[in-house]
Amino acid sequence: MITSATKGFIHDSISDMLTRIRNACLTKKSNVMIPHTKLNLEIAQILEKEGFILGFQMALDSNDIIIRLKYRSKNVYRGKTKESCITNLQRISKPGLRIYANSREIPRILGGTGIVIVSTPTGIMTDREARLRGIGGELLCSVW
Repeated sequence: MITSATKGFIHDSISDMLTRIRNACLTKKSNVMIPHTKLNLEIAQILEKEGFILGFQMALDSNDIIIRLKYRSKNVYRGKTKESCITNLQRISKPGLRIYANSREIPRILGGTGIVIVSTPTGIMTDREARLRGIGGELLCSVW
């Protein structure tokens, strides 16, 4: 059963989203609910497109997004275990300290295996897309 979290005001919705996904991955949950915001929806679309999550959908009864987490099976000594496709999620730019970079200064995460989600004047995109288009912006978070 998926229950909705307390309906309080969240100051930093991106950090809240990343923390909920990180905690759900650590406890091997299949789904996680996050509050619906335009920014959270765009980040979920990028995570799905890059293959970090299986998919997402809007909850019918509440104004939340349900994210289906993706796992791969790993052979260990006594059978198989689930290992999350998301190893780490990290917030880069925070409300108290915004981090901006032009297209040449956007960092590469693990030699390109991870992604940096960038908020640009033309919308939210990955670091590869921003470098390709030659535009910079605010570095929101990194995922690998």
